[in-house]
Amino acid sequence: MPSIGFIGVGHMGAPMARNLLKAGHQVTVFDPNAENAKAVAGAKQAASLVELSATNDIIVSMLPSGRELKVAYLDNDGIVAHATAGALLIDCSTTDVDSARAVADAAKKRGLQFIDSPVSGGVAGAEAGSLTFMAGGEDVAVDAARPILMSMGKNVVHTGASGSGQAAKICNNLILGISMIGVSEAFVLAEQLGLSPEKLFAVSSTSSGQCWSLTSYCPVPGPVPAAPSNREYQPGFAAKMMLKDLRLATDAAEKHKQAIELGDLAKKLYERFVQEGSGDLDFSAIIRAIRQR
Repeated sequence: MPSIGFIGVGHMGAPMARNLLKAGHQVTVFDPNAENAKAVAGAKQAASLVELSATNDIIVSMLPSGRELKVAYLDNDGIVAHATAGALLIDCSTTDVDSARAVADAAKKRGLQFIDSPVSGGVAGAEAGSLTFMAGGEDVAVDAARPILMSMGKNVVHTGASGSGQAAKICNNLILGISMIGVSEAFVLAEQLGLSPEKLFAVSSTSSGQCWSLTSYCPVPGPVPAAPSNREYQPGFAAKMMLKDLRLATDAAEKHKQAIELGDLAKKLYERFVQEGSGDLDFSAIIRAIRQR
């Protein structure tokens, strides 16, 4: 099997790296936080990004934003400059489209394969190996990456050219952020009308109100046992990360002169929620802010 280097082994990256190990891959990890790297039992640890890049056939990254992506890949001591000839580079971060395309262009000039492949499924999906990957890049690169991605998830969708994976993720999470607010408002209104959450769930989960935010991630405790609402909103996907993705969506819409009025409103609601100190709660905890108002 090819050797895999993994940069960024935090809440998402660590379980993804562990699933690669479970699949029998040789994995070396690097993280600016050395404690994160130590927590991936069974993986080798690289002393630097240069070492990670120069000693592995495949590099997987899970980074916080486009800024960290460009530093990790494009700096003089970064991945593109030091990757082995013909290496496959797989970025699973959620970033802006332009950053992904900048890295793809730089990698191509060095004869490297690069795909932007952000994920959907949150920490629970990373731990269960059930993530969906949205892969943007050339056919040959996505085909080469598919077995690696399938060691960490259950679905790989080739979304098109470089940057399209990020476009798909941004649009998907725009839907998610808006729909969670709608579901939360409905449950709060039901409370005021004397309708139990269980009865509303029984109706909406089997009728026209059905959506993922309701049936997989219900924001009230009870109807969906695995939802964060049943564990005091400990995050599967933190509110501050939802805010990041909504900002990416609204920034992209502004750049392309496309009005997304519900997206703008959702961003404002999550901004206020995070500013009030709830950024580390799951994004479904937005129901608390809606209930208070």
